[in-house]
Amino acid sequence: MSIKINKGNDKNNLSKSLTQEAAYFLKPKNSKHRQYEALRAFFIENIPGKTIASQFGYTYGAFRLVCHQFKNDPHKTFFIQTKPGPRYGTKRDSIKDEIIKLRKQNYSVKDIAIILKKEKNVKISSVWIWNILNEEGFARLPRRKDDERPQFEKTDQAAYADIGQFCLTPSTSFQTKIGGLFLALKIVSGLTVHTIPQKLGWYGSKMIPTTNAFISCLLLKLIGTEPKSHVMDIVFDKGAALAAGLNVVPKTAYISEYSNRITHEYNISFLDKWLPLLRKHFYVTGESFNLDFQSLPYYGEQPVVQKHYVSMRSRSQNAIPVFFAQDEKSKIFCYSNADIRKGEEANEIFRFIDFWKKHTGNNPPHLVFDAKLTTYANLCKLNRMGISFITLRRKCKNILKEIANIPSSAWRTIELSNMQRKYRTPKIVDQQVNLKDYQGTIRQIFIKDFGHDLPTVVMSNDMKKSVTATITRYAQRMLIENSIAQSADFFSTTALSSAVAIKIDFDLLLTLVAQAVHRILAGNLRGYEYASPRTIFHKFIDTPATVIIGEKEIEIRLNKRADNSILLRSGLLYSPFRLPWIKTAHKIFVTTR
Repeated sequence: MSIKINKGNDKNNLSKSLTQEAAYFLKPKNSKHRQYEALRAFFIENIPGKTIASQFGYTYGAFRLVCHQFKNDPHKTFFIQTKPGPRYGTKRDSIKDEIIKLRKQNYSVKDIAIILKKEKNVKISSVWIWNILNEEGFARLPRRKDDERPQFEKTDQAAYADIGQFCLTPSTSFQTKIGGLFLALKIVSGLTVHTIPQKLGWYGSKMIPTTNAFISCLLLKLIGTEPKSHVMDIVFDKGAALAAGLNVVPKTAYISEYSNRITHEYNISFLDKWLPLLRKHFYVTGESFNLDFQSLPYYGEQPVVQKHYVSMRSRSQNAIPVFFAQDEKSKIFCYSNADIRKGEEANEIFRFIDFWKKHTGNNPPHLVFDAKLTTYANLCKLNRMGISFITLRRKCKNILKEIANIPSSAWRTIELSNMQRKYRTPKIVDQQVNLKDYQGTIRQIFIKDFGHDLPTVVMSNDMKKSVTATITRYAQRMLIENSIAQSADFFSTTALSSAVAIKIDFDLLLTLVAQAVHRILAGNLRGYEYASPRTIFHKFIDTPATVIIGEKEIEIRLNKRADNSILLRSGLLYSPFRLPWIKTAHKIFVTTR
């Protein structure tokens, strides 16, 4: 018996088999295998990164990140596939039978959570309990009346905020977690900022007058309480209630309702009175301003919120663009605006100019901002208005090509003094150029060896100021981004979809006032003049204290802390003051043990 071999079919089968095997390497399905093949092609076969990224389904930036992580893996365990852990922990398995047993006794999810915490000392979320019950086929319980529910011990419920119930009993004392808050409120009282809402006719009631309502919202900002914490962290703190001049601090629902009554026009009117107060006490000189935009991310479902690039998230998402103006000398934010739509950003600089001119009679003398804040045509308009400015120029391909073609002999080295930064001897080329939509010439300074991968291009219409002074001033402007980031973090301006629905305009207004108070307080503390709000809070405001009520005086006795010596040197302690929104004649002293 002879066997015939079909060579053609055998060749086709072998080719098909090789194609399938090749597909295993060229189109891996496992993530670690895909990383291995991509990195091997890059380091061994020297295939360009963009080609590899396209072939293996990466973006170019993601593939560069994979390469960076591989290079910096000290033990080269990069491709070890970690075993997935158990789907549920031992805690869930151990109490699963107990949850089912309680449900058969007609207990609800919340009832089960309470019983497990009380009897088994096991804290488990309601969502977790429901997932277990749902997997076992249990349906939701019908709604029950109060008398049909199991009776558990109820938590203490705070009273309603009512100034009529506020009273101070002599020869009594109590503890507070935030004794240092009274130092900040001393500054608020000295600025008389508490009188502005009353003058503007803001909302108030017999139970919570206008001034007390405003101070209640402001003190939450001063201590950095996030709205998502339901403002219930300090509702039982008698010190916070005393600071607000009420029997208790208003709760979540009231603060949300109060902010809804404060319109955008009210906020503008407040700023019109807030700036003169800062200038009256010489906290804002107006010699130079730092300007910047910040996109605050929004996670709600409002369709009117547009998408903007959020630098803190490095992506475009629903966000509220906010314009800030910061006094360069005091680092106080004296102006903000959140009522900005796409396409209006470039002209926001002129709104600030009009605002400043309205209160001072003159244009701001000097402005510093980045390249994206406005257009070249608006730069020309600023120049015609006699306003000096420093800004950046965007680094397009033509600019980078021009910089690359500058001979080495054209670069000269300068030294930046009075600056605490690593790169203080950059190389520069100073020239005058023409720009599209800009009449006349403008100063352009190329800077390299300045701590950035690409050269920096600074532009200014001030031809007389030295190169060193111009670059130093712009480098100081970079700190505004740090100031905004610190304020957004500590004062919780990014919590725009939190449980307490505070309107963004009103939230920013409170942030401006709180940031100014923190900066003024820091200015009195030797060594902490430029400290962040979070540092000032943790070291000087978040201080436990004993409140002692006397016949005519209230003593806030701070606990012993290492930083109390700084307060003693500041002159803030042992000097009497009054908080006018506290409807008593008591004088307040802040002391230390």
